[in-house]
Amino acid sequence: MKIAKSALLLALCLGLSATASAKVTVFAAASMTDALQQIADQYQKEKPDDQVVFSFASSSTLAKQIEEGAPADLFVSASNKWMKYLSDKNLTVKETEKVLVGNELVLIAPANSAANTVDLAKGEWIGGLKDSYLSVGDPAHVPAGQYAEEALTKLNLWDQVKDKLARAKDVRGALALVERAEAPYGIVYSTDAKVSKAVKTVAVFPQDSYKAVEYPVAILQEHDNAETRAFLNYLQSDAAKKVFVEYGFSVK
Repeated sequence: MKIAKSALLLALCLGLSATASAKVTVFAAASMTDALQQIADQYQKEKPDDQVVFSFASSSTLAKQIEEGAPADLFVSASNKWMKYLSDKNLTVKETEKVLVGNELVLIAPANSAANTVDLAKGEWIGGLKDSYLSVGDPAHVPAGQYAEEALTKLNLWDQVKDKLARAKDVRGALALVERAEAPYGIVYSTDAKVSKAVKTVAVFPQDSYKAVEYPVAILQEHDNAETRAFLNYLQSDAAKKVFVEYGFSVK
């Protein structure tokens, strides 16, 4: 009787393991939030037994968490710098490293702001900060903030604004301050501005004023399996590219 019960329990366990959902954990740059969630929803309709979960934050924050052992399967960075950081530590499956999409940098203002179009190079808009601050991802570690510093330096404006920065923990934090009109201007990616009805784009930074914004993706070491490969392949599919383009990303 005990043998029969043991056999039944084993059969049930095997059955449960065979039908259990496969989970893919993706650590991704905050600016990818909306696009990746929509792509994951599409993917799970095609593969209902698969589950995709996300952790969104600044690329630097995520890279450090991965370095410390966080259980991520895929990493999508808003900067080649942080992908290289993990790659140099042999924490990525190097053959899977590739650029997924591109983006561009814009200056935003609250939707009800009197400012509609700004001449970035002249710098007159800086006077509009008055006693307030320019909202940016913290240039000390947030890629969007680092691109912003590079662009403002190239335009000879950095010295005028470096002491008037509201330094957010990631690009979505920078967006939120402008959405709430707590900052008259902010620097974010064009895709962030596009998903918000509370802000408007008042200027686009010249592409030659900062390094090309590229989002590399890679599978992480010890997480290279069929489920992770399948979602990575889907991220590069025509269906996923269509979503990326709808959100304003550039694809190849």
